[in-house]
Amino acid sequence: MSRLPVLLSLLAFPVAAEPLDPPNLTVVPRTAAEAARIAGVLAPPTDFSAPEAFEAMPGGAASVRARDTADAFSLSSGNMPFEREMDFKLGNGLFRKLWVASPSSTQASDGLGPLYNARGCQNCHLKDGRGHVPEGPGDDAVSMFLRLSVPGGPTPEGIEEWIATSAEPTYGGQLQDFAAPGLAPEGRMRIDWQEVPVTLGDGTVVTLRKPSYSIEDPGYGPLAAGVMLSPRVTPQMIGLGLLEAIPAADILAHADPDDRDGDGISGRPSFVWSAEADAPMLGRFGLKAGAPTVLQQSAAAFSGDMGIANALFPEPWGECTEAQAACRAAPHGIEPGKRDDLEIDRTGLALTAFYARNLAVPERRRVEDPQVLRGKQMFHEAGCPACHVPKFVTHRLKDQPEQSFQLIWPYTDLLLHDMGEGLADGRPEGRATGREWRTAPLWGIGLTEQVSGHANFLHDGRARSILEAVLWHGGEAEAAKARVMALPAPDRAALVAFVEDL
Repeated sequence: MSRLPVLLSLLAFPVAAEPLDPPNLTVVPRTAAEAARIAGVLAPPTDFSAPEAFEAMPGGAASVRARDTADAFSLSSGNMPFEREMDFKLGNGLFRKLWVASPSSTQASDGLGPLYNARGCQNCHLKDGRGHVPEGPGDDAVSMFLRLSVPGGPTPEGIEEWIATSAEPTYGGQLQDFAAPGLAPEGRMRIDWQEVPVTLGDGTVVTLRKPSYSIEDPGYGPLAAGVMLSPRVTPQMIGLGLLEAIPAADILAHADPDDRDGDGISGRPSFVWSAEADAPMLGRFGLKAGAPTVLQQSAAAFSGDMGIANALFPEPWGECTEAQAACRAAPHGIEPGKRDDLEIDRTGLALTAFYARNLAVPERRRVEDPQVLRGKQMFHEAGCPACHVPKFVTHRLKDQPEQSFQLIWPYTDLLLHDMGEGLADGRPEGRATGREWRTAPLWGIGLTEQVSGHANFLHDGRARSILEAVLWHGGEAEAAKARVMALPAPDRAALVAFVEDL
């Protein structure tokens, strides 16, 4: 039995249950008794000698048993009803699909570009996992790209503290290093590395690599003066639907923009414009929380990364600017009367979002291991949960059984934090400054190398290990980093073992 009527309702844009909750959620309000139970369940641990109840299942009932293969991130929600599995498989097919430039005999697959970063979702999100830094000068940056912007621009109505920026006038909002036949790609990203030694409290020296970015072989003339570049490695895909189902009020409860409690942590919510609801909404997805829903994030990737026209971003030329006249005039895949007069129709976009929403979080592997439990204690004593909030309970939902009323352990607050000058990209995005990033979820992080064949962490993949990632933390996380640096080697190893088990 197909669930397409439910999927298509995602594109009907109903009124959100709460003003800042995603519009696709049909929420059953919590009772007072449920709220009291949830408060008890979410209390921080006081005993680190044994795991907490249900800690081994970070995605709640949607968790799946961890595989020891590269497919560990590619399974459907463990609690998905059988009748919804077909829609997951159809979404998987669209996620893996390779698009081609127009005109093409494969009319259901043409419309690529004309400028693009990848031919399919799976090209960037390798095995539904994390992207990687180019391995050498000849390696195309398929799973990594540069965001581009210049200062100044419009401010969305109703969003305070918005930092106005605009896409680069000629090259648009991101550098696209591939082009359809007859057109020039926009250029290539160049990365130069500098080694930075860091000495820990016990004398151990860890060498970090500090990147700098530039654009080689610009295909459409010089870039605007003052252009801001921000590198982005594609993140893993697991657990997105569960993050979407966290009540907005519960996320906002962790915000402390003025640091009124004096703990040095001042998480701020990202408010962005929802193309679905045509109103401000809480940002949850993207490295600076620039997208409010899985559907909008998916639609933006179809348009920006592949140039595929869809219901939310219907321009057939994707990211091509007015200055790129030949690109805008190139053949496209829209055929009147077919596919909703788009290049991917509403059904296809809904199926892709359904797939992305239901990629399951693997169960933990060593939750009872004494070293891992010791590492959990070190994690808490260092202050990491101030941003990497361990657990939430999702909304009780109609029509989304996989995400409904689950105790989840994502280790994020989905808020923006100042991470210091070392990680700053200098490029504001919405309400996020050039020093702020959304707290990255940690679930599944220990399977990165197994799934993706590498261990590249942080927004641009500069960190080659969990410890390197910690040592890049600054700003609000400076004190927590200092505590980690001061740990004896066995406790430091335990902390890493705990994070790798998440």
